[in-house]
Formats: sequence, structure tokens, C-alpha cells
Amino acid sequence: MRTLTDTRTIMKTLTGTRPEEPKMYETENDISKDRRTQLNALLNQRLASAVDLQMQMKQAHWNVKGPNFIGLHELFDKVAEAVEGYVDEIAERVVQLGGVAEGTVRMAAARTRLTEYSPEISEGMAHVEGVARALSTFGQEARNTINEADELDDAGTADLFTEISRGIDKWLWFVEAHSQAAK
Repeated sequence: MRTLTDTRTIMKTLTGTRPEEPKMYETENDISKDRRTQLNALLNQRLASAVDLQMQMKQAHWNVKGPNFIGLHELFDKVAEAVEGYVDEIAERVVQLGGVAEGTVRMAAARTRLTEYSPEISEGMAHVEGVARALSTFGQEARNTINEADELDDAGTADLFTEISRGIDKWLWFVEAHSQAAK
């Protein structure tokens, strides 16, 4: 698992410069500025993956075809709506800690850790596999964030990602149920 320090070292090596520190606003929050800065970087990376996940769910929703169309179309839309809530909660946590939420599509594309969702997919079961893979990857990120937030003594962020990971696991279960019956 790459840490913020590792990322800064890599960026310095690649570019020959230090990356800019993220903008932080003054706050009465009792978490130290150094830890809030690290949390800001962590949360903005997770925000990028969450924005990407939301759009991948919409990609599946818009393009699913086949005999299970309506069920999958509606399921993928419900997942996208839930992920939209996670996007908002993550962005708001960044701001609560004095940071700036960096959630544009371009920012998300540059930072996401999810693999690209194939535009070639159309058949329902192929979408089930693609959606399950994206949910699983994001679920792993959410669980890693719980541990990283604990290391930074931020129970609030750890709790937020505990809630998010439970939600992602539920949606993964709903999606995978469509492929498990066939096995």
C-alpha cells in the first residue's frame, strides 16, 4: 500500500520538484494540520475513485441489453444513486477537515484506482461482471481507508468508510446474485 510520503517521493523523482501541498483552510477541528493534510490527500483520492465508480454504474445502467434488461437497468441505477451519496459524504468530509474537495470528472479520471469500464460491454451478464469488479475494487479501497484513517487517529473518517464499505458490500451482493445462480 502506497503512503502519502511514498507518493510525494515518487512525484519528486519523476518531476524533479515537490508537489504542491493541498490548500487547507483554518478550522477549530482538533486534528493536527499535518494529519488533516494527509487525510485530505487520502480522501481526495477516494473521492476520485467514487466519482469514477458512480459513472461506471451509470455506464452499465445506460447500456445493458438482454433478457434481464429491466432488472439490471434498475439495479445499476440504484447502485449509482447510492454511490452518489458516498461521493457527497466523502467530499463533505474533506471540507469538514479544512480541505478542498477535488471532484471534477477530469480530477477523478487522473486519480482513480478503478480499471476503465469497457464501452464494448452490452450483454447483461458481462455488465454484472464489470460492475462486480468495480464494486469489489472500491470496497477494498474503502476498507483500506478505514485502516489508514485509524493510523491518522481520525475515527470520524474511519466510521464514514466503515459505513461506505458495508453499503458497497450490500450492492456487490445484489449484483453478484445475478451471476451466482448460473454457477
